[in-house]
Amino acid sequence: MPKPVTIYTTSYCPFCTRAKNLLKQKNISFKEVDITEDNKTREAIEKKTGWMTVPMIFIGEEFVGGSDELYALNASGELDKKLASS
Repeated sequence: MPKPVTIYTTSYCPFCTRAKNLLKQKNISFKEVDITEDNKTREAIEKKTGWMTVPMIFIGEEFVGGSDELYALNASGELDKKLASS
């Protein structure tokens, strides 16, 4: 069973849509957490990651970055490795 993927998004973010599209193309299920109007969750996740932008993508408990980082992981073949259960 692959590691779970969680993506923190906002409703108006084109990079969030781009990241979700890649996950969908690869048939990777993910949990989306929309933080558009959820300041408490946004502040908590920003504190955890050190990032102030979305998307914020986690594979399991590992923060892997945003859309560009997700695409880079995919291009290098590392995305599939990170998703594999350990």
